[in-house]
Amino acid sequence: MTSLDRAKTLLDSAVLADGHNDLPWALRVKGGPDPVSAVRAADLTVHQPDLHTDLPKLRDGRLGLQFWSVYVPCGFTADSAVTAVLEQIEVVYQLAARYPDRLGLATSAAEAETVLRSGRIASLLGAEGGHCIAESLGVLRILRRLGVRYLTLTHNYNTPWADSATDEPAHDGLTGFGKEVVAEMNRIGMLVDLSHVAPSTMHAALDTTTAPVIFSHSSCRAVNDHPRNIPDDVLERLPGNGGVAMMTFVPGFIAPAVSAWDAELKAAMAADGQDHRDLGARERFAKAWDGPEKPKATVSDVVAHIEHAREVVGIDHIGLGGDYDGVGELPVELEDVSGYPVLFAALLDRGWSDEDCVKLAGRNTLRVLRDTDVPL
Repeated sequence: MTSLDRAKTLLDSAVLADGHNDLPWALRVKGGPDPVSAVRAADLTVHQPDLHTDLPKLRDGRLGLQFWSVYVPCGFTADSAVTAVLEQIEVVYQLAARYPDRLGLATSAAEAETVLRSGRIASLLGAEGGHCIAESLGVLRILRRLGVRYLTLTHNYNTPWADSATDEPAHDGLTGFGKEVVAEMNRIGMLVDLSHVAPSTMHAALDTTTAPVIFSHSSCRAVNDHPRNIPDDVLERLPGNGGVAMMTFVPGFIAPAVSAWDAELKAAMAADGQDHRDLGARERFAKAWDGPEKPKATVSDVVAHIEHAREVVGIDHIGLGGDYDGVGELPVELEDVSGYPVLFAALLDRGWSDEDCVKLAGRNTLRVLRDTDVPL
């Protein structure tokens, strides 16, 4: 039996969980802000070449549990950000309604396990960008009642209460209100997601929280010194907290050669008076840019981060968050969500045990979900 066959067999009996997939926003781009129109914009029962995610790819990838990102770009502020996050939540509800034989909504570990036993993908919600609560604990509570199980405290810009990894420091991590947000998330059973935030915010949140945290889609700064990755001094705190760092596949975060290319792109955008943090502007600029060809990331780049994280925090505190449909391209052989068996084949080739692969695949993510379940 080849290592790929072994990986497929292993994943057929394990739970494969992914912490972050941006399909809801990709559908909004295709079909517009109305959730019904967005979901009708693509038939996910057939192969969609312009999406990283569709139902055949999910089946081939052996996905069992997916946190769907209800992402709101930083260009949305105040009331418009609240409106946008509600629309994106409804996109996920519409997806589950359109494909009830393949997707089942879940808001707790027990509900996720019930959906898994039915043979469907347990579909959970994660809100990306703390600006979507418009500085309101009431909105935060409403999102939780609608089923949102994590909130990423920032996106690419600071919020008025938390520092982002890709903005100028303004709050020394978290303000007093930011600490209130974390405490309220603990109380209502919403996971604190520390992807996208500055190291000072990571430490402040870990100092404040009484519940396990997650990184829904980040990798290791010691392997590639990118601000979106997690420093070792933060990783070292996860075992004491009980949290999980979900390694991402974003080429610019994981591969030094791609990071160097992206730094050139950022400098070129700055010279042209454009903001590299604006994802739409970045995509448009890169398409027209006459700079060097973008290098490719590989499965080996992903493995390097996973193995470093295991060395620092131990096997019980790592997971996966691919960021599919949130970036333009992914590593070779991991170009879409069907590629997960290739990653696990590479780990098996490096001597990983079945037990360690099962923990990475989803057991750790299910455990942190269970540890933070709070009945509403």
